[in-house]
Order: sequence, then structure tokens, then C-alpha cells
Amino acid sequence: MTSLYDPIVFGDMKLSNRVFMAPLTRNRGTPNGVPGELASTYYSQRASAGLIVSEATQISAMGKGYINTPGIHSEEQVAGWKPVVDAVHRSNGRMFLQLWHVGRISHSSLLPGDASPVAPSAVRARAQTVVETGFVDVSEPRALSLTEIRRTIEDYGRAAFNAKAAGFDGVEIHAANGYLIDQFLRSKSNVRTDTYGGSAANRARFLGEVVEAVLNVWEPGRVGVRISPLGTFNDMGDANPEETFARVVDVLNGHRPGYLHVVEEAVPVDGKADFFRRLRSAWKGIYVANGGYDGERGERAVSEGSADAVAYGRLFLANPDLPTRLSRRGPLNVPDTKSFYGGDERGYIDYPEWANSGT
Repeated sequence: MTSLYDPIVFGDMKLSNRVFMAPLTRNRGTPNGVPGELASTYYSQRASAGLIVSEATQISAMGKGYINTPGIHSEEQVAGWKPVVDAVHRSNGRMFLQLWHVGRISHSSLLPGDASPVAPSAVRARAQTVVETGFVDVSEPRALSLTEIRRTIEDYGRAAFNAKAAGFDGVEIHAANGYLIDQFLRSKSNVRTDTYGGSAANRARFLGEVVEAVLNVWEPGRVGVRISPLGTFNDMGDANPEETFARVVDVLNGHRPGYLHVVEEAVPVDGKADFFRRLRSAWKGIYVANGGYDGERGERAVSEGSADAVAYGRLFLANPDLPTRLSRRGPLNVPDTKSFYGGDERGYIDYPEWANSGT
């Protein structure tokens, strides 16, 4: 019987366990998108994860949606990530970079020349973001032209190349949580009538082409994709998620990325367990579950085969030695929600390891 604490193989990589660190936005970068000076300590503290997935990192200046989030589209940003990855590797960890474009979840003050955010369609989200002055409603987006779609796909490819230059072990494509790729996938935010809109196949086209661009840089085993099929965050929804994400899985099965990372929490419909079982059955590769998992539930998911690995967010934020704590049934630090976004070392690198981990 497979355990949450057993090694797992991704392509040519053997990971030490199946307790993954989920991407966690912390808003502690510099205004020009360079990781903050404490990031090396923060990530290396958590290197016992089977795999660390970095905080969401914008692929271009137009992909930015929140203050003090890092990018991977400039030489300065690439140079800023190198010591972070090196610190994780010195601690015998593995780390993927999450590639991010926020699409319509942005504000003009965050974008070059106070530009309007871009999206598949000019449909404004009932959502907020964070700028220098605090929370604001997101700006009205404009629809991407076909030429701009091609350029954005190229941006994903360049960002994947930059992630390799920074020393990352691979990349995760962020296609979840109401950001640009998710906006293309779902019927509530995508009302296009061209080849990128309408049918589920058309709405999944952008994701497929992004995956192709990234796979031109990385081997399939070094690429993951994150989706949130039933999530409503950032004003998302879909008329037929079963059909939409069956098509998404078909597209991804054709490319065979290393893993599929599925956000399963906060599903406001009946039958969610059956939905995810069908998704898991349809997907032919490694399935990483995420969303409200504790140690016991994660162990059960892996042992029963409903997941191959489990990604933990808030628990990893507050417990840098989470795999040890879970495997030995140790006490867990409680996350300080007030320090999640922005700030200094408090609530970032000062969570203690378990003093009794050796007993």
C-alpha cells in the first residue's frame, strides 16, 4: 500500500515524499517583481517537502495583479530567483516555479502605462485586488485579440525558459482560481465567438497551446498544471463543468505533463466527491490533490489511490517541517492569518520547527 511519505517519481526525478507545498502568495517581493531578501530562508526552511511549488509568479508585466508579487520576465527577476532555488537545493529540496498571468484580476495602476487588464472577453469580475492604497475593485478588462493571444502564449514560453535559467527543477502552469487560463476555460468569463470561445474544446484551446509552448522548453515530467474545476473564487463559474473539464483532461492527456494539481475545496454543489473521482479516473498521469487536507485525510487519499500526492498550503506556511510533523503525528503550529500577505519576517520565517521531532 502506497504511503503519503513514500517517494514518487516525476519523469527523471525521484521526490522524497508525497507531501507537497502548494503555491502561496505572500506579497513580500519588491515593487519591480524581484523575490524579497527573506525568500531564500522561507523556501529552504520548507525543503523537506517532496516538491515545493513557488508562489504564483507573473510571466509578463501585463500578467501582474497584486502589489509586491514576483515575476520571471526580466533579467533582474531571474537573478533574484537564483539564490532562492540554490538555497532549496542546498537543503536537498526540489522546487517548481508557478507560471501566472492574472488576466482580468488586476488594476490599471499595477500595469504598464495604466493599461486596462486583458482577458478572453471584456467581462468585468466582481472581485478585488490589492494596490498600494489597499483593496480596490478590479478594473474593466478588454478582450485579447488573436495576435495578443499568440504573444501571451509566447510569454509563457519565455517565462518557462527563464525559470530554467534561474535553476528551477520544473514549472507549474497556473490554470486555476479565476486567473487568465481559467478565464478562458469557463463559460462565465469567456463569451468569445472565435476559435477560443464557445464550445468546451475551443475554450480549452488556449490552455493546450500554453502547455505546448512550455513543453518546447521543459520535458513533460518537469511540467505540472493546476486547475480548480468547481471553484468560484474571483467570480468564476461554468455552465457545464463536467463537460468543460472532461475536455481539459483530454487535452492534457494528449500532452502528458508530469502531474495534474487539482484544487478540490470550497465546492458549493452536491456530488463533488463523484465529480473529482471521475476527473481522477479520466486523468492518465500523476494526480496531486489540494484543498483542506490534514494529515489523516492526506494519508487516506494516497493509500486509497484517490491521489498520488497531496499539496498543503496553510499548514506548510505555518509548519516548515510539515512532513515530519504529519508522519510522526506531531503538534501543528497555527497559521497567523494577519501576516499572510505582506510584512516582514514575522509570520514568514519565524515559525518554529517541532522541538521533539527526533523522539
